[in-house]
Amino acid sequence: MKFKEFEPGQVIQHGPIAVDEAEMLAFARAYDPQWFHVDAERAREGRWGGLIASGWMTCGLAMRMATEAALHDSESFGSPGLERLRWITPVRPGDQLRLEATVDTKRVSSTRDDLGIVRWTWRLYNQDNAQVLEAEVTSLFDLGAA
Repeated sequence: MKFKEFEPGQVIQHGPIAVDEAEMLAFARAYDPQWFHVDAERAREGRWGGLIASGWMTCGLAMRMATEAALHDSESFGSPGLERLRWITPVRPGDQLRLEATVDTKRVSSTRDDLGIVRWTWRLYNQDNAQVLEAEVTSLFDLGAA
């Protein structure tokens, strides 16, 4: 999507995508090796009753879906960050996640007319429609790009 195609109130959807246990374990071993992400036996006895995905992997899945749904052919060149990030429900192996991204605001920078700014809220839901993630994201767009 191009910057001009984003509109406040618009909902962009993608998915579902499956959470693969082997990918989940590989991610956790490399980047978030807490026991409830990497030790299936111990995790079964823990608070979550089994393995759960790293929240950071869940963010990566959200980014993948947002890119595939909206950013892949846009003038987007980065982000200054997130305002809020919440992991609401644990993500488990085999979950089917889908993205609903709501465009909150869209504007051209007041100091640079070649800079577009979109603020949008990403929500991920699992196959039971339980929300697993919410993030308020700012994306930057190069309006001078050809």
